Amino acid sequence: MGRLARSGMAQGRRRRAWGRAALFAAFALLAVPATVHAQAPLRIVGGPSTGGCIQGAVHLPLQGQGFQTIHLDRSAFWGAPQTIARIELLAQWTRAAGLPDLLIEDISARRGGPLPGGHLSHQVGLDADVGLDMTPRPPLDAAARDDVVLASLVRPDGRGIEPSRWSPRVVTLLRLAAGLPDVDRILVNPAIKQQLCRDVTGDRSWLRLIRPWYGHAAHMHIRFRCPPGQAECAQMPPPPEGDGCDATLQWWFDQLDKPPRPSGPVRVPTPPAACRAILAGR
Repeated sequence: MGRLARSGMAQGRRRRAWGRAALFAAFALLAVPATVHAQAPLRIVGGPSTGGCIQGAVHLPLQGQGFQTIHLDRSAFWGAPQTIARIELLAQWTRAAGLPDLLIEDISARRGGPLPGGHLSHQVGLDADVGLDMTPRPPLDAAARDDVVLASLVRPDGRGIEPSRWSPRVVTLLRLAAGLPDVDRILVNPAIKQQLCRDVTGDRSWLRLIRPWYGHAAHMHIRFRCPPGQAECAQMPPPPEGDGCDATLQWWFDQLDKPPRPSGPVRVPTPPAACRAILAGR
């Protein structure tokens, strides 16, 4: 084979290698954390009990300083700009406190509305699920993030926490989350709330925002208040006064002694009529 032919083949191989490198670089740029800016003015309609939708949502980066998203194959990471900014702020606070990366699950769909899996909320871009597992872990690739199983912090009988998974880091995470701007409430399993009532000393005012709810043994559900100027956004009544470590908490454990109710189909609220155009993408 002549020198010119060999030289041409070498140049071809180099061009193909450069092409592959450019393609990989392009994919790498797509993966760089960068919040997607809203394409329309923010409009939030409805709420957790009425169903709803959102216009002008932004997307949480798939990973960023102090957080990683998980279950990419079945979760949605769109939210009001304020929601996304506060999740990123919480991740910065937790990293500064020496906690592992946050693991973020569902926020909302791009235009809100019902999500798969029976979520009754997560329809208006103001709700976010954040894992409570504070086990340190390295950055995960996309495949590994789909396979993450968040460990329950609650015993199988539901009457207390699993000691091997409970640590002061969990308390710190919940305290920092309760200190975010405009948090409406944070839903956790009653056993987690009970353990907080036992462990927290000094300032307990933030416990008011930590509310017991069904499930939520492996993650907390952060709900933010309606942003100013969103007249169509349905705001829930504020949590009761006090730290919530009273007879209202005991009620949840009393239910464990009662026979379970027959489970019927889950009724997901139908979004308001004003959502039709938003959900249709108009």
